[in-house]
Order: sequence, then structure tokens, then C-alpha cells
Amino acid sequence: MALMLGALSILTFWMFGLGILLGATAIGTALAARRPDTPGHHPDVKQGIIGVFAGIAGIVLGAVFLTAALPHL
Repeated sequence: MALMLGALSILTFWMFGLGILLGATAIGTALAARRPDTPGHHPDVKQGIIGVFAGIAGIVLGAVFLTAALPHL
């Protein structure tokens, strides 16, 4: 789920804050998924790390877009 939200944050960075919101949700989901709730639960570390990086990329792209677009509104 974190990977999906991170990818959506990258795809929607231009939608005035939606990419930032989805990126933050992707990071939160990835960090929550890494905690083992039950014994024997082994989270998929690769997808969680990729989800965190995709969420960070969506937040950065959204922030760059907002700083570039807001003076022209």
C-alpha cells in the first residue's frame, strides 16, 4: 500500500498539495507496516523502503511545484 501511495504521490504532484498529502500518507503507511505486530510477521522490507522513497519524492516534487506555481496565481 505504501508503494502504491508513493507512486500516486509522484503522479499527482501537480495537483496543488495532493502529492504532498499522498506522500506523507505513503511514508506513514510504510513506517507502520515495518512494525511487527505479531510474532513471526516478516514485513517486505524492499517495498516499504521503495514506498518511503517514493513518498519523499512526491513530497519534494509537490513542494517544488507549489513554490513555482503560487507566485503566478
